[in-house]
Amino acid sequence: MTDESRGAGGTIGPPWSVDLLADLHAGVLDDQEAERLWPRVNADPEARAILEALEATTADLSALAAEPAPPMPAEFAARLDAALAAESTARQEATFPAAAPQPAPEPAEPPVAPVVDLSAARKRRNRQLGWGAGILTAAAAAAVAITLTVPGATKTDTSGVAAPAPSAVGGPSVGSDGSGAESLLGGGLGVRNYGPLQDSKRFDACVTAAGMDPNVRPEGVRPVTVGGKPGVVAIYTTGKLAQFRLVAFGADCGPGNADKLFDKVVGKK
Repeated sequence: MTDESRGAGGTIGPPWSVDLLADLHAGVLDDQEAERLWPRVNADPEARAILEALEATTADLSALAAEPAPPMPAEFAARLDAALAAESTARQEATFPAAAPQPAPEPAEPPVAPVVDLSAARKRRNRQLGWGAGILTAAAAAAVAITLTVPGATKTDTSGVAAPAPSAVGGPSVGSDGSGAESLLGGGLGVRNYGPLQDSKRFDACVTAAGMDPNVRPEGVRPVTVGGKPGVVAIYTTGKLAQFRLVAFGADCGPGNADKLFDKVVGKK
């Protein structure tokens, strides 16, 4: 995924390869290559448009985790119920085969074979199909968002897509206390963009100055503007589902100067 011949004429640059920009956005390129490409990409409006579409799509995918699973269409629910009932009947007949006719048998309650609870099976089925539909919808949204922002492709209205807007000094803006930092998750997971810190070595120095372990790698690093001050935010997992720790460092941080702008936990408590 890091073939440098994907640009026009075998070089990296305008017109940009969507695959290359997607690799850069996802943080799968090595640090040296990413540090060399980010300044050129940030200076190119067309490349920025593609990256903004990727960030918007990532935000939409993150939001899917909180969406309720849609119910199964009635037609398919009826067909599944019929299949479960047929399976129950077949098991019952196999367990209790028909006996030879007996003279004047006493009336008795028919035996019932162990069967699956239909209501419980329906709930499990709805959850599984709801997740499947959500994944297919998200994949379709990602494909459309990337394709329609490629130079020369047909344009569509993306005004309804929620994504944090970059500020003039680099990165989305949040409050001085980190308010609104939840919006940074959508475009930050998987990204390695050190912004004003330039590279991972200086970032590690900031982490060390803050008393944190630089060997604990964040899930993403991206530029941010905190109360008008430029810096970067690192996204760490907390060990809890859908919960993250966001630590922001100012552009002046370095050895002996953490310049920590905020440190907060977001997501489910």
